[in-house]
Amino acid sequence: MAQQAYMTETDNGGSGSGPQPTRFRRLCERLTRGWRGDRRIWRRGLVLAACAVLLALVMLAHGHIPNAIGNLGSLVDTFLPWLGLLIPVLLVLGLIRRSATALIATILPVAVWLDLFGGLLTDKTATGGDLTVATHNVNADNPDPSATARDVAASGADVLALEELKASKVPTYERALASTYKYHEVVGTVGLWSKYPLSDVKAVDIRLGWKRAMRATVDAPAGQVAVYVAHLPSVRVKLEAGFTARQRDKSADALGEAIADEPLPNIVLLGDLNGTMNDRALNAVTSQMRSTQGAVGSGFGFSWPASFPMARIDQILVKGAEPESSWTLPATASDHLPIAARVRVTPQGD
Repeated sequence: MAQQAYMTETDNGGSGSGPQPTRFRRLCERLTRGWRGDRRIWRRGLVLAACAVLLALVMLAHGHIPNAIGNLGSLVDTFLPWLGLLIPVLLVLGLIRRSATALIATILPVAVWLDLFGGLLTDKTATGGDLTVATHNVNADNPDPSATARDVAASGADVLALEELKASKVPTYERALASTYKYHEVVGTVGLWSKYPLSDVKAVDIRLGWKRAMRATVDAPAGQVAVYVAHLPSVRVKLEAGFTARQRDKSADALGEAIADEPLPNIVLLGDLNGTMNDRALNAVTSQMRSTQGAVGSGFGFSWPASFPMARIDQILVKGAEPESSWTLPATASDHLPIAARVRVTPQGD
């Protein structure tokens, strides 16, 4: 009787002195209620399981999706990381359907996505480097070019590339950046500002008919660096034509040829390539250069559109020079985010 005085009734008829189920355990029990003894959990959700396998195959073999129809392959390449958003949808639907088969099949796209992009979830930024570079598509219709110039100069970049320069606004950028950068050159709609001397400046023919790419030698303290600035043609997604990128692809091939012929061992490419590192159409460039973001950045580093970044189409790529850190800069009045990186110039004797 004395022992019973210390016992209270619980909702399930048990004793209050026993361990209480945690909130997570109660949630799990609620979700799996009715699963025990249900032999149909393996037969339900076969369509969901097939969708999970198909999603895994698309991500795994995205490079083999043909571009013959509307450049579908390049479109998938560009937004490949976002396919991961379909995984939680499949998980929820699998739980709703109470399908063990669908839930187990979802492991496949999870594994593939982590294999492709899991490395971007960690911070690989390191200290060091002897040259800070930055690039920004400033937008031809930028309403406040002076503020944009000051913002990117505040990044501390030794070398700054600007793309989509409107001729009437070039003097504004020159005035705003004059106190920070002693040297600068503008070729067509792209420009390069540097704290160190520039030489061998020339336009790079990317088969457009007008100048949207340039090359210059930067005499940095650690050694000479060939810096390329490029703004590849824009791409469009159209219902009647798909992912229109033919001119961009031709320009990428021409840019890749110019970089392959570069005699200097340290090369940095800055610019708006209108494509991601996954896009096979940029292979002429990306196959011979490293992305600073992919090598030493933190996160995906999406740069466009600035209001809700969904893709990193602005790039800093290196060849010879070693990337040390890479990051995205705060938004300006442009529709792109500026990006920056710090690299180590490899001595020419190495």
